[in-house]
Amino acid sequence: MNAEQAAASAAPMQTADDERPDLSNSNVREDLAMAGRCALVHLPTGRTCLLPLRHQGPCEFHRPQEAQDVVRGGS
Repeated sequence: MNAEQAAASAAPMQTADDERPDLSNSNVREDLAMAGRCALVHLPTGRTCLLPLRHQGPCEFHRPQEAQDVVRGGS
């Protein structure tokens, strides 16, 4: 393996999903994630975190209606 091949294999491939690899998880709402929100869903209650992506501290879960308002652009 030459230096070019080593550099190419070490460099991660860039795809559209690199920013949100968690979109494939069933506990992330894709519509909210695409709007820049954390979008983690607490599956037992259906509540969703509406904080910004990669927020510090624990998630703050909100009712499904509040999440829907964010998707529609209300907040």
